Amino acid sequence: MSAAAPPLAHLRQEIDRIDGVIHAALVERGEIVGQVIAAKNAAGDTGSAFRPDREADLMRRIVLKAPGRWPIDAPENIWRVIVATSTFTQVPYRVHADLSGGDVAIRESMRFHFGFTVPFVPAEDSRAVIAAVAASLGDLGMFRIDQSATLGAWWKGLEHPAAPKIIARLPFAERADHPVGLPVFVIARPQKEGLARETILASVRAERWRQPALEALAALGAELVASAGDANGANLLIAHPAEVSAQGLTDALEGAKCAPSRYIEIGCHARRFRLGSGS
Repeated sequence: MSAAAPPLAHLRQEIDRIDGVIHAALVERGEIVGQVIAAKNAAGDTGSAFRPDREADLMRRIVLKAPGRWPIDAPENIWRVIVATSTFTQVPYRVHADLSGGDVAIRESMRFHFGFTVPFVPAEDSRAVIAAVAASLGDLGMFRIDQSATLGAWWKGLEHPAAPKIIARLPFAERADHPVGLPVFVIARPQKEGLARETILASVRAERWRQPALEALAALGAELVASAGDANGANLLIAHPAEVSAQGLTDALEGAKCAPSRYIEIGCHARRFRLGSGS
């Protein structure tokens, strides 16, 4: 004989109990964040509150846990909002978002990853986002990876050492059925620590672009993210593993007869993580 199912009233009481535990844990987490702020202030730490390395590690662990009856989107979204809001309580910031490719997708991406506490600031295009972040005291910027060809080599706005740099590629967990799967870059003013330096993004100038160069990049585990030609040659935005040196990358392009004349690092992010196919 199987045991009788618990009464519905008892099950609801259990849900209420768990809700209380979750709320208490969030309050406790907030208190610890407050202690982190105090410890940083006492140590004279004026570094960035953003920690892309810790966020990427957390998100990998979260999405790989068995979600039970929950769709994977729920814990991913919940933890992203917890982290983003905790950062906001340390140092208030805004997210400047590029609306040139449409409002809905970029707005949904921002809200999924940063929640509703962090202010959303619309911008005309990626160049406007870069300018806004550069002029801010600690804001973030977000724009689509597949920028309009009319903007040309938009990433050159990230080349100057003091210019904003790419710190993340979202979503962290890529999958075909992601509810906000729009690939976006997140930028911030330059920071010296807390970066997820698994994938390096570089602005490369080459005298030309040839198909064999794609094969040379693929052999290194690198990818051509964007390109734009001008009278002086080919401007390339390349993502490559941190294990591949700048010299190794430029040598590969040289071997493909696309002699590079310049390599400038413009950011980094966590290694792309695709559910179902490994990292």
